[in-house]
Amino acid sequence: MAGKYPGKELYPHLFSPIRIGNIRLKNRIIAAPTSPSMMTTEGHFTPEMAAYLEEKALGGAAVVTYGEAIPHSATGKSHNKQLQLDKFGVRQGLAESTRRIHNAGGLANIQLSHGGMYGGLASVGGDVGTCEVAYGPSDMTMPAGEVKEMPKELIYEIIESYKKAAVLCKDVGYDMVQVHAAHGWLFNQFLSPLFNKRTDEFGGSLENRARFLMMTLDAVREGVGPRFPIELRMNGDDFQEGGLSLPDYVEVAKLVEDKVDMFNISCGNHEDPAMFCRTHPNSFFPRGVNVYLSAEIKKHVKKPVACVGSLNDPAQMEEIIASGQADMVEIGRALVADPYLPKKALCGRADDISPCLRCYECFGATGQLEMIKCSVNPTQGQQLQAKEPLAPAAEVKKVLVAGGGPAGMQAAITAAKRGHDVTLVEKAEKLGGNLYPAGSAFFKKDILLLCEVLKRRVDEAGVKVVLNTEVTPEYVREFAPDTLFVAIGSSELKPPIKGIDGDNVVMAIEAELHPEKLGKRVAVMGGGLVGAEAACSFAHEGKEVSIIEMKDDVALEVNSFYRGGLMPHVHESAKLYVKTKVKEITPDGVLVENADGEFLVEADTVVCALGFRAPYDAVDALCNEADDARIIGDCKNVAMIYQAMDAGYWAARAL
Repeated sequence: MAGKYPGKELYPHLFSPIRIGNIRLKNRIIAAPTSPSMMTTEGHFTPEMAAYLEEKALGGAAVVTYGEAIPHSATGKSHNKQLQLDKFGVRQGLAESTRRIHNAGGLANIQLSHGGMYGGLASVGGDVGTCEVAYGPSDMTMPAGEVKEMPKELIYEIIESYKKAAVLCKDVGYDMVQVHAAHGWLFNQFLSPLFNKRTDEFGGSLENRARFLMMTLDAVREGVGPRFPIELRMNGDDFQEGGLSLPDYVEVAKLVEDKVDMFNISCGNHEDPAMFCRTHPNSFFPRGVNVYLSAEIKKHVKKPVACVGSLNDPAQMEEIIASGQADMVEIGRALVADPYLPKKALCGRADDISPCLRCYECFGATGQLEMIKCSVNPTQGQQLQAKEPLAPAAEVKKVLVAGGGPAGMQAAITAAKRGHDVTLVEKAEKLGGNLYPAGSAFFKKDILLLCEVLKRRVDEAGVKVVLNTEVTPEYVREFAPDTLFVAIGSSELKPPIKGIDGDNVVMAIEAELHPEKLGKRVAVMGGGLVGAEAACSFAHEGKEVSIIEMKDDVALEVNSFYRGGLMPHVHESAKLYVKTKVKEITPDGVLVENADGEFLVEADTVVCALGFRAPYDAVDALCNEADDARIIGDCKNVAMIYQAMDAGYWAARAL
């Protein structure tokens, strides 16, 4: 068995089974609760949602969890589109999803949640169709509006709704339920003395503040029976002044242990942008930054404990379980990036796992697109369209891919897997393109890992690679491809600013790759994502940094989830001059102008981060030499890694 599955020797604890109540998990990997917006406006699952969950089971997770299902939609719906368990007709989609998960070899779990005060306030997840009244533990005024103290009769009504919801979920085939008491939602609000100022039996002492949760757990148990597994997600630390910390949550765990079958320990508050990136750790945090919370809780309870926190590496997961810090790992974004992470680890192919970049494109898409997407996974959110495996080419074509960045590599990999004869030509000495400068910052190493994964896949797919060679119209003419993929990337903008050719000016890519070329004082012209992240990197290298940006603020093009975690670091790293125009670059710095007048931003080195432009003339010249030419990546339109990977995959799949 170990020979067939090398992962059982490499990660023996991770791939050992465990029993929770009446179910047996085949390994210790749980797909953490996620709730992308692939819902109907009536609060029902769509087929796309069922397929999204199914793929995680196909990928080898022992349990697949759907997140934030609402038992009491009249008061608890905190997102614009959310699964509502008390709505007529909801059963069909639920039953379809559980069947798909089971048929794919997994167990189905569902998280029962209530937004508390955020059910009636405009929030991170919801600003449309909020509930009529925002009910919280106590009367209070929040930035988004007034909160009313939840009446006792409503508390008991919600308790009953959790019982009914749990019974429904069991009836339609779920193998377990999770009660959500973390992240600033209802039960977390009642637990927290910051929000709970009640003087009745639901306020005051910790036991009183936990009473609502404990009564709900008892009701759920009554509904599902003694052996059906109940998981509790709770914080290990609120990380809020006036909230609960780890010692408090140790006591909460002791209070409720006899009512649950396992714990899932998270942290933070979804409605605090700076805290969101700790709950779902961004790239400034080490992977596993929150595991110490589960490790401490585990010391004080006998029930199994699961940890969370941007885990991506099976070796780290193995060490966590082997060392007793947790009994199970719950993985969210890493299974969005690569749903087959468990299966790849089991088969000894961890080096082929697509790394999560922690860019929050998955979260951003829920609002932007009302679906999910992923920078490194071109089929994410499109599972139904990608349901059929890559079809062998009906006609083997001679394919030339011009450019070895992420778009070119992904196109070459996909086309070669389909059996086409693929040659990838790159003008630099190595594949990767702008992944190298993008991954050069101390907090962006996952991008370099992605680059290595793609390079291995290029090699394994049998793609012929030609380096140190630029594809010109003459090259295309001589090569005579059946299909040409143009993926030559973009060019840095160098506007005609007086002094821009001075010795003290360095282009952004060069500065990112060679920060040693920069002086002590650095002025960055351009406050887009490149300039903002570069400023953080330069400050980390000991530079004194300024950012000059014409717009109202910096990094405005970035999704709000990533930006919320990035901006505190930008403010720590650089002095910002926004609504400011560059007039001239001098040997002493940058002459600028804004509402305060004209002044000099002093600098030893000026970094030009004023954006990129697609080289349309060069693209058209190449396309003119091929009967079938397809333009992908930044040379089509300058964008993000997501657009490059997505375009490369789907263009080659359609070949």
